[in-house]
Amino acid sequence: MARKRRTDRRRPPRRQHLRSIPSHEERPGGGSAPDQELFQGLRQALRSDHPVELLEGVSTLLAVVDPRARNPFEPNAEPVVTLTDLVDSFVGTDYAETTAALTVIRSMVEDELLGSRIGKVLTTRRQPMPPWLGTIDEVAVPRVVMLTHILGDGDDYLLDARLPGGSTFTALVYVDHNLGTVVKDAFVIAEDLEEVLAKMGEVMVDADQELVEVDPAQSRSIITAAINGGAMMYPPLVTDSWPGCRPLVEWLLRSMPSGGEVPERHEWTDEDQVTIRDDFFASSYGRKLDHEDERALLESIVWFGTDWGPGDPYRWSPVNVEMLLADWIPRKLVAEPSFLAKAPNLLRAFIRYCHDRQNIRAQLTAETLAAVDQWEPVFQRAIRSSRLQGAEALLAGVFEPGELDPDEDFSIEAYMLARLDRAVGGRSMLRNLTDEPLPDEAFEWAGVPDDIQDRVRAVLELCDGCADELLDVEHRTAMRRMLSRAAVADPQIFRRKGKAERAAAAVAWVIARANESVGTYFGTLQVQELLAWFGVHGGVSQRAEVFLKAIGVNPYDQFGQIDLGAPDLLVAARRARIIESRNRYLEGS
Repeated sequence: MARKRRTDRRRPPRRQHLRSIPSHEERPGGGSAPDQELFQGLRQALRSDHPVELLEGVSTLLAVVDPRARNPFEPNAEPVVTLTDLVDSFVGTDYAETTAALTVIRSMVEDELLGSRIGKVLTTRRQPMPPWLGTIDEVAVPRVVMLTHILGDGDDYLLDARLPGGSTFTALVYVDHNLGTVVKDAFVIAEDLEEVLAKMGEVMVDADQELVEVDPAQSRSIITAAINGGAMMYPPLVTDSWPGCRPLVEWLLRSMPSGGEVPERHEWTDEDQVTIRDDFFASSYGRKLDHEDERALLESIVWFGTDWGPGDPYRWSPVNVEMLLADWIPRKLVAEPSFLAKAPNLLRAFIRYCHDRQNIRAQLTAETLAAVDQWEPVFQRAIRSSRLQGAEALLAGVFEPGELDPDEDFSIEAYMLARLDRAVGGRSMLRNLTDEPLPDEAFEWAGVPDDIQDRVRAVLELCDGCADELLDVEHRTAMRRMLSRAAVADPQIFRRKGKAERAAAAVAWVIARANESVGTYFGTLQVQELLAWFGVHGGVSQRAEVFLKAIGVNPYDQFGQIDLGAPDLLVAARRARIIESRNRYLEGS
């Protein structure tokens, strides 16, 4: 579901640099570079014309010290920085920037004792503050609008945030139903809700999308439950703005009316599921498929529909088709390939039956059936391959298959080596990795269909220009290689409508993120600076998903960074850091 992303603003202080603010003895001209960067980020946010920059910046800091961010595989590990450490560092430095940060923290945290302590400190501070900070606790969200889609993959909640004095902004929270009704992404826009709705109305072309007013109390309950559900997932859901803005969103939710009820999940009894299957096989869609194998397979497909995602066996979209064929059946069902191979054909008939029953228009049915065609080759290969299943399959989300001996204790060295393996494509690739610079290489046109070459060329020219101006030759080569591979593997990317600028920004974002060239300690660019070069506002993670899938990377299996599994898409500096880590962790393993 396409969603408006946040406007172009400077990124909040980097997570990696959260240590402390300069002490009284360390005036703003001294102190470590990370300390100074954090201090300057707060200063810039405090001087902004809109409160959003400071609110989002402090929210990002609070997210870093949030206990929910800890690695569950290291339950006894001491956090590098705690909320108390963060507050202590600000309390110990009497500057306007830290006073502003403490004011926001006091309002955002739920710990009453900590809030009281901060309040006492603030009574001693004398720096002039923007008027809105004095009334920050009076924030209100009087209105919520939801953007929904008939296929039900997820809903966007738009929160109308208002501060005394006239400052307004909009928070967008995406609740994903395919993953079990969890918050998958959220961000804030320094614009009034009406402005956001007007812009969305101009670009909405999907007749199956709808903007509806929803009850703020119920919205609070639904979003809160979805945040809690997502916080229990591992690896966690991470985007450029989530969970960085989670404290901000939770602060807004607490200002909304309470008492709303989360809709109860429908419980499908065994009798209900039997009825679904019998009705299908009695229909014109399933009559010719009424055989023993198909009945057994449909039992599993209905099980997937009732127990996974939103729990509706009649709801089928391209996304949950992908989840079923590319992951769930190969991972969950233990059976002969000759039996499992019948699932796609059965699924096509069942989708037609369900969509007819729900009056889904023909175009959406065609798109959902096309997803079956797209993922069937992946499915057929998977069921005929040696694959992990059950609990072992869950661990494969973190560790490479067979990488860890089940009789050995978990170790951080093994975990980190597994992460490095993912970045370069396996242990063999990792052991033989070099840090030779990528060559200045021409774009490979072989295999790119003639009918898309003009569109590919437009994207290529933009990527080249960005690399030449903001990055370097190695990044340009990596972008060219990725773009060529995507165009050959999935030409439909370039046959669908879409701006060359956003496609190019997605390619550049993937390469830059994979190489830690943006938004990290090692990078000189912020994400928004990179995207601004293309004239793109907001994020491009959704657009990047199609390119990642085309080059064989699962976009939903990324944990905080992008692992391409291809060393020839990594620049020398990134590979050198991997080699250094490899050597260190191999010595300790």
